[in-house]
Amino acid sequence: MAIIDFKIPKTIAKALRLPSNNIRRQQLRVLRKLLRKARFTQFGQEYKFDEILLAKHPGKKFQELVPIYNYSSIYKDWWHKTLDGVSDVCWPGKIKYYALSSGTSEAASKYIPITNDLLKGNKIVMVKQLLSLRNYSDVPLSSASRGWLTLGGSTDLQKNAGYFAGDLSGITVKKSPFWFQPFYKPGKRIAKEKDWNKKLKDIVEKAPKWDIGFIVGVPAWVQMCMEMVIEKYQLNNIHEIWPNLDFFVHGGVSFEPYKKGFEKLLGKPITYIETYLASEGFIAYQDKQNSRGMKLVSNQHIFLEFVPFDDDHFDSDGNMLPNIQPLMLHEVEERKDYALLISTSAGAWRYLIGDTIRFVDKDECEIIITGRTKHFLSLVGEHLSVDNMNNALHIAGEKQNLSLPEFTVAGEPYNNFFAHHWYIACDDQVDTNELKINIDNALKELNDDYAVERKSALKDIFVTVLPESTFMKFMESKGKVGGQHKFPRVLKGQMLEDWKKFIALK
Repeated sequence: MAIIDFKIPKTIAKALRLPSNNIRRQQLRVLRKLLRKARFTQFGQEYKFDEILLAKHPGKKFQELVPIYNYSSIYKDWWHKTLDGVSDVCWPGKIKYYALSSGTSEAASKYIPITNDLLKGNKIVMVKQLLSLRNYSDVPLSSASRGWLTLGGSTDLQKNAGYFAGDLSGITVKKSPFWFQPFYKPGKRIAKEKDWNKKLKDIVEKAPKWDIGFIVGVPAWVQMCMEMVIEKYQLNNIHEIWPNLDFFVHGGVSFEPYKKGFEKLLGKPITYIETYLASEGFIAYQDKQNSRGMKLVSNQHIFLEFVPFDDDHFDSDGNMLPNIQPLMLHEVEERKDYALLISTSAGAWRYLIGDTIRFVDKDECEIIITGRTKHFLSLVGEHLSVDNMNNALHIAGEKQNLSLPEFTVAGEPYNNFFAHHWYIACDDQVDTNELKINIDNALKELNDDYAVERKSALKDIFVTVLPESTFMKFMESKGKVGGQHKFPRVLKGQMLEDWKKFIALK
């Protein structure tokens, strides 16, 4: 039986802008809406938004007149003004909230503008995702009306001169509608806690009083929380304390490396739902059970462009080359990797978000996240993506019946050539040499370029197995503890040097 057995009325469907078939028309409508709203801003005047709106082909005119930005360039040219209290810079009004984001590799925090228009769009997408639960079979309807445990950032935001800053999850909860409060756990008091370890301890103490149907969060931290609850109350599995837990909503990293260890904590199968909610906006979500990917949000508050992630468009360090021509949504192809550009209702314009995606079903606008523009390995042309790494580790773990929840990979010189060094979290007994062989063989099957280079300049791979706690403690040493922080899948530069020093002391 479907979880919600009803047909959505046309008036509700129209209000939510539920998808129609013409994705080009959807995206042009979104673009026009963004341009109209921002045409009197400094950015809109500089780049002739009025002229773009009058153009016969506004999408192409937009690409012709407006340059591509990354965080550094848009902050230097525009966003820094908003932190000084200047209004109408890239979006109408004054920016009162900023999501602090450092990604997975950079030390300095990024200040991502958050507007009421962006939050409104995000909330509408969240409602769409909730309505999509009618596509999930064999899940009790009552789960949707039970507690939602959200492991996110603190709602006690940093107060600065004229604005607040914090994790997007903290801002979202702080500004969530009144009707959501009865369902929301861990509640306002615990949600304000900035000390992540204390927050987890408080959640564990309250756990027996809650009836949890949904858990939302990054897999590593959710798993840690459930392990703490099970240990505290001497349980066999988490369902002994939360018998109605039926859904886990996750995002940010591939769930596959965590799945085996995660399911050891369960008393019954649950449904996993993947989302793509970045600091810059709600980009995609899984809208039906067992789908291959997530459906892009193409008709709400984000205009999307796609840059082929290949040697013609990016250099070996993941920097975009000049004079490239991004594609619009109706122009993409399946089974190719693209870097994502977004323009949003918070004043991000043609903004390189840093993620790479692949279309697995163009007709349904379904994507998977394949990695980051800066987080891939191509020392000698092997073009190894995070998606390749995730899949290879999953295959190796299945062969050896291992839980491998965390990993990172680095490239290094080796005998005048090169090698890959894998650092893998595993608390089980493991044959490291067998694991190395299984990963290597899986990558040769998954990636033809890798297979070729393993016969040439990529001479070897090395595997170092470490306790999972080592990865967590390293993140803690970097101040990256909590619901939105993920361990980088590829280490380069200073972060790699810091990691090597850290594990040398263990």
